Amino acid sequence: MRVLVTVASRHGATQEIGAEIAQVLRDAGHVVDETAPDDVDAVREYDAIVLGSAVYVGRLAASLRDLVDRQAGQIRQRPSWLFWSGPIGDPPVPATVPDDVTTVASRTGSADPRAFAGRLDRTDLNLSERALVALTRAEPGDYRDLDDVRAWAATIVRELAAVRPHQQPRR
Repeated sequence: MRVLVTVASRHGATQEIGAEIAQVLRDAGHVVDETAPDDVDAVREYDAIVLGSAVYVGRLAASLRDLVDRQAGQIRQRPSWLFWSGPIGDPPVPATVPDDVTTVASRTGSADPRAFAGRLDRTDLNLSERALVALTRAEPGDYRDLDDVRAWAATIVRELAAVRPHQQPRR
């Protein structure tokens, strides 16, 4: 199957999660395109889609939300999965699901949205991001569990085994 993995990531940590997912799918024999949400013109050519986003100030990235605004109808016609990253610390905070996760999942038909802990490196942050981190007293560190990411991707592989490739309408 041809699978699109599209991830909105500001500092690269969420993109690395997406790359792990893409590799698990490739290892299972799928053809995978990794494309940033802003660079996705259409999803018609894909049999399945994995959407990912970092969460900033309690919201998914604007580029992922814009992709959903443009392509929700097409995404909904295919199996899709949604993940986000951003909670940091031990235990990870915030523990709440961003409001727009439910909206994006509903609009796209994405199965069981999944949160993954993120990474915080203060040296990568701009001034406003540093101020936000200071307000929340977030501790720097890499809290990602890539084994957990790969295990989630393996569930996608199992679910894809039961899916027929998307058929394009004949013209």
